[in-house]
Amino acid sequence: MKFKVLVQPDEDGVFVVECPSLPGCISQGATRAEALSNIRDAIGGYVESLTKHGEPVPLPITEEVVEVGA
Repeated sequence: MKFKVLVQPDEDGVFVVECPSLPGCISQGATRAEALSNIRDAIGGYVESLTKHGEPVPLPITEEVVEVGA
């Protein structure tokens, strides 16, 4: 499954990552790579919990990137 995540550096230089389709699923890391690894773990735990409790798992999203000339 693929989930869209948003990565933003905060004012302290820490990378904060959230998964919009999984409310409250947020993580962080000292580096972008660490933050992405941490959110991957958080998403896995979130989906596992939904499954365990019989809750529906949101469908993964498909995203396209469109490039335009300036």
